[in-house]
Amino acid sequence: MKFFVNFLSAFRITAAFLIIPTLMLKLFWVTFILYVLGAASDWFDGFLARKYNCCSKLGGVLDHIGDKLLVCNTLILVTLMAPVWFVVIPVIIMIARELYISGLREFLGTQKIEMPVPKARFSMGKIKTTIQMVATCALLLWFAVGSSITPATDSRIVFYLIYILPQIGIFCLWFALVASLWSATEYTFTFAEKLKKIK
Repeated sequence: MKFFVNFLSAFRITAAFLIIPTLMLKLFWVTFILYVLGAASDWFDGFLARKYNCCSKLGGVLDHIGDKLLVCNTLILVTLMAPVWFVVIPVIIMIARELYISGLREFLGTQKIEMPVPKARFSMGKIKTTIQMVATCALLLWFAVGSSITPATDSRIVFYLIYILPQIGIFCLWFALVASLWSATEYTFTFAEKLKKIK
């Protein structure tokens, strides 16, 4: 089971890189499916690791890398497809937040101090990641549905999706930004507490 859990994390890393050429080549449905499978694997490997008590340091590293690559790679590409300020600004700040937290962890690592991810089921960091994935799924589905429209298309459902999906995606991006900044604040306070242990 531990091998399968690690395989899911490795798949997420692979999907994060496969998304780059598929989105650049405008294979929007392929990109959307890859992203959904990658996002689903994030929940599934965590569920299996907890249920079967097969957590490992390697699995934790792979899971963390997979999450960050999947979300960050896709968000960067989304800004290329929709280069408007209300998409670009939250994406830049959220990626800066990831670099900031990684920097805090790296510094503490040099002092042999860990700053673990909060284990609470509804921690702000997990909420942030979930909302980021919802936002990205909505925007990728918007690209995919939009690419399927032809002059003969007269489906009201298709045009409704074209109208509502970007609104859902953008709303969730800004919601994720708030959660991201909140989570960064929590990590900053934790970092300050850890600094007290350094002589």
